[in-house]
This record gives sequence, structure tokens and C-alpha cells, in this order.
Amino acid sequence: QVQLVESGGGLVQSGGSLRLSCAASGIIFRIYVMGWYRQAPGKQRELVARITSGGSTNYVDSVEGRFTISRDNAKNTVYLQMNSLKPEDTAVYYCNAALGLGLKTAEYWGQGTQVTVSS
Repeated sequence: QVQLVESGGGLVQSGGSLRLSCAASGIIFRIYVMGWYRQAPGKQRELVARITSGGSTNYVDSVEGRFTISRDNAKNTVYLQMNSLKPEDTAVYYCNAALGLGLKTAEYWGQGTQVTVSS
């Protein structure tokens, strides 16, 4: 059974920092592309950051330079370090694991963790 368990969300003031963690089980973690998505009230879920099995990263423009995604394959965990947080970063953050399998993609989601940034 695959599980992605996020932690580290909470309430923080504007300009503050949080670090999200996502612990994975039931998958061969090191071969998966891991991502963090977020969904704010009334908005569509959007990709925030992604890290490949080889360690390449990409970010949505709005978080570039403020957020850092990293992974520890020994701990089956992916992290999102969020600095200089802004009220517009308020959302539920979801961990995602994806693996391309030819024409299909194996994809799993965590349950989400709330991040609230007060002004």
C-alpha cells in the first residue's frame, strides 16, 4: 500500500519560513519524480516544485528563489523549504509521486497539509 504523509504545515507570519516534509512508503522512492502542489480556496491545484530521480528541480515562477525542494532517498522523504512566505502562499500543499510507465503514469498523492501565511 502506497502512502505519502505530509507534515510541517502551519500558521506563519508574512516573511517567515516553514519546511514541509513528505514521507513515502510502498514505492521505490528513488526512481519517482516527487513534487509539491498547492491548492488555494477557489483556485485550481498548481505545481509548486518538482524534483526528478536525478535531482533536477523546477519551480513555478512565483516561488523561484524563495522555495527549495530536496529529497533524501535514504529516508524516502522529500522536503520543501519555504522562505520569505507571502499571504498568497496560503494553500493546502500536497505531495505527489509520479513515475512514467510507457503510455501510463503511476501517480500518488498525499492527504495535504495546510499552510497559512498571515499578513
